[in-house]
Amino acid sequence: MSRTSSPYKVIGSRPLRLDGIDKVTGRALYGADVKLPGMLHGKVLRSPHAHARILSIDASAALALSGVRAVVTGDDMPSIGDKIADSGESVVNLRYVSNNLLARDRVLYYGHAVAAVAADNVHIAEDALRLIKVEYEVLPHVLDGRAAMRAGAPILLPELRTDELGKQGDAPTNVAAHIRHQRGDLAQGFAEADVIVERTFHTATVHQGYIEPQTATALWNEDDTLHIWCSTQGAFYVQEQVAELLQMPTSHIMVTPMEIGGGFGGKINVYLEPVAALLSRKTGRRPVKMTMTRADVLAGTGPTSGSYIRVKMGARHDGAFTAAEAELVYEAGAYPGSPVGSGCGSIFAAYKLENVQVDGYDVVVNRPKSAAYRAPGGTNAIFASESVVDELAEKLGLDPLALRLQNAVREGDRRVDGPVYNRIGYVETLEAARAHAHYQAPLTGKHRGRGVAAGFWFNWGGKSSVTASVNADGAVNLIEGSTDIGGSRASIAMQLAETLGIPYEDIRPQVVGTASVGYNDVTGGSRTTFGAGWAVYEVGNKLLAEMRQRAADYWDVPVEAVAVDNGVFTQNGDRLTFRELAGKLDVPVTVSASVHPQGYGPGFGLHIVDVEVDVETGKVTILRYTAVQDVGTAIHPSYVEGQLQGGAAQGVGWALNEEYVYDDEGRLLNTSLLDYRMPTTLDLPMIDTVLVEVPNPGHPYGVRGVGEVPIVPPAAALANAIYHATGARMHELPMSPARIVAKLAEVTP
Repeated sequence: MSRTSSPYKVIGSRPLRLDGIDKVTGRALYGADVKLPGMLHGKVLRSPHAHARILSIDASAALALSGVRAVVTGDDMPSIGDKIADSGESVVNLRYVSNNLLARDRVLYYGHAVAAVAADNVHIAEDALRLIKVEYEVLPHVLDGRAAMRAGAPILLPELRTDELGKQGDAPTNVAAHIRHQRGDLAQGFAEADVIVERTFHTATVHQGYIEPQTATALWNEDDTLHIWCSTQGAFYVQEQVAELLQMPTSHIMVTPMEIGGGFGGKINVYLEPVAALLSRKTGRRPVKMTMTRADVLAGTGPTSGSYIRVKMGARHDGAFTAAEAELVYEAGAYPGSPVGSGCGSIFAAYKLENVQVDGYDVVVNRPKSAAYRAPGGTNAIFASESVVDELAEKLGLDPLALRLQNAVREGDRRVDGPVYNRIGYVETLEAARAHAHYQAPLTGKHRGRGVAAGFWFNWGGKSSVTASVNADGAVNLIEGSTDIGGSRASIAMQLAETLGIPYEDIRPQVVGTASVGYNDVTGGSRTTFGAGWAVYEVGNKLLAEMRQRAADYWDVPVEAVAVDNGVFTQNGDRLTFRELAGKLDVPVTVSASVHPQGYGPGFGLHIVDVEVDVETGKVTILRYTAVQDVGTAIHPSYVEGQLQGGAAQGVGWALNEEYVYDDEGRLLNTSLLDYRMPTTLDLPMIDTVLVEVPNPGHPYGVRGVGEVPIVPPAAALANAIYHATGARMHELPMSPARIVAKLAEVTP
C-alpha cells in the first residue's frame, strides 16, 4: 500500500540533489569536456556493408596526410581466445568483444568498426578516414532472426555451435543457444482450457536513445599504465574489459568516470576505450579523445534485440489459467548474447501457472551486437504475453484487472525459471490500479480505448563499496564508485544520513574512479540504490560504532555506557550531538564497507493508458497515462516518480515510433534523430504515477529496484488500448501509423 506515515526522518523526503547546481549551471564535467595537454582526436572508419570479407586495408594515404599521427586496425588488437566474462547484466565472450571493437577478417554489420585514426584535430581525422582504402568481398547477409535459423541461411560465425539445452551442437549455425523452462503437463493444461488464445508477435530493433554519445579519452603513460576518462555506467567494468582486451594487469589501468548523459544499459559495453588506448600508445603516448557522432551511436553501438515471439495461453470459463507456452527468438546482432534468457524468465512471471513451457533462442544476425536496454528482453516478452492476457479477458467476458488479480503470483509461488517469490507487491499494485480514478473514470468518444498491462523485472544486487569519513564540522564525506544516472548520489546519501541520524545536507557524496574506492558493479539492473544503499547502511553502523567508542574515550567511560540515538550520544546525563562529537576528535574517523547483497527482490508494475486513434491516418494520441508500481520503500519519491515517467516515455517510443530501418543491402537508413524518431513532450501527456510501497524484506530500508519495470508494460498497454479503440489487434512493434492503417484495412468489413 502507499505510505501514509513513515518511520524515517530522511528517507521518504524530497531534498534537492547535491549535484544539481553543477549540472544546471554547466559546471559539471562530461566526457566531451576532457582536455589534456597535447591531446589528439580519434575517429573510427566503419563498414559500408552488412557482411563482407576484408581482403586488405591500405592506410598509407591516410598516414601521409599532414596532422595524422596513427592508424590502428584489428591487427593491432591482441589475439584473444574464447573467454567468458561478466558484463554486469549478462555474460560475453571476450574474443567477440575484441572483434566487435575492430573487425579482423570480416565485417558482420553495417557500421562495424574497421580502423581508427588519431590526428591533431577532428577534421583531419575525418579527412583521413576517407583516405583509408579497404577492399571487401561482399557476402550474403541476413537481418531477421527466424530467417537466420533456416537451413541455407548465411553463416555469420563459422565456429559457432548451438548450445542446445546444455549440449553442444556439431554443425555451423546462427543459433547460439536454445534454452527451455518447463513445469507440469502442458498438453493436459490445454486440454482443461475452455478458451485458448495463440498469437505471434514481432518487435523491431530499437536504441536506448541516450542524449550524450559515447566518448572516451585515453592516455598510455610512459610507465605502461593507462588512464581512461569516459562516459560509462561502470568504471570497474571498463577497467576489467580493457585489461582483458589489451592483455594488461588490471592494476595498471585507472578509469575516471565523468558525468553521464544517460545510459539505460547502452553504456555498459566498451566501444572506444580500448581503441583510444591503442592510438595513445601508437602516437608516442599522447592522450587521444574519441567522441561518436549520432550516426556512429546508432550504427556502431548496441541496440536492443528485435524479436519473434509466439504465445499460447489457456483458461477456464472461471478465469483460471490452465496452461501457457511461449517461443522466443531474439536477435543478438553479430555476436551471441541477446537478452532472450531474461525474456524467458519474465514472460509469464506475473502469473501462477502449473503447466508452462518456455523456449528461447539466441540468434546471430547482421546487425550491431545487442546491448542491454532497461529491463533487457522484458518489454519484448511482455508485449506478447500481456496482449494475449487481454484477449483472454475479452473472450471470457472478464475485467482485465480482475483476470490478472485472479491469477497473480504471490509470496511463495514459483516462477517458471525456478526462483520462489519472497514478499512481493504485485497484488497490492493491481488493487491500487483497479481503485485508481483513472481506471474508474468513464472513457467516451469515437475511436477511444483504454488498455492495461502488467510489467515485471528481476532486479539485481551486485557488488558495492563505499568509504565515509567525518569532518571536524560534523559533515561526512561519502566516497562511492557507482555512476549516478538517476539521482543515486542523493538516494545513497539519504540512506547514510538516516543511518547516522544526521541531516541529509551534512552528507557530501562524490563519485570517484577505480583508484579511489573499492570495487563497484555497473549502474544497471536497478541495483544501485539497493546495493550501494546497503553498503552505506553498513558504513553508517561502523561509523556510529567508532564514534561511540570516541565518545566513551572522551568521557572516560566504558563504551557500553554510551548510548546513541538519532545522531546523539549520551551517558549518565552527558550529551553530545554528532556534530559536537566530531569537533572533539583528535584522530579522524574513516570507515569502509564492501557488500554483495542478494535480497534484491523483483518488482511489478501496472500501466493504464487511454488513447484516441485517427483511423484515417493511423496516428495514436495518448490522452491519459498512469503508471502504478511497487517500489519497495521510496527513498526519494521524486526520483522514483521520475524513473516511472522516464521508463514509460521510452516504452511509448518503442511501442509507437522507434525502429531500425534497413535497405535491401543491409544498410541502416535512419542514423539521425530526425529519422530515428523518439517521442517528445508533444507526443506525451503528463504521466501520473502511483507509488505502492511494499518494503522489500531483503534490504534494511526496504529498497526495491524501480528503474527497469516501467519500460516493460507500455507496449502491451498501448496495443490493448488501440484494440479497444479500433477493434484491431496489433502484433508488431512499432505500431506505426502505417501499420495501424494496414491492420484496420484487414479488420474493417
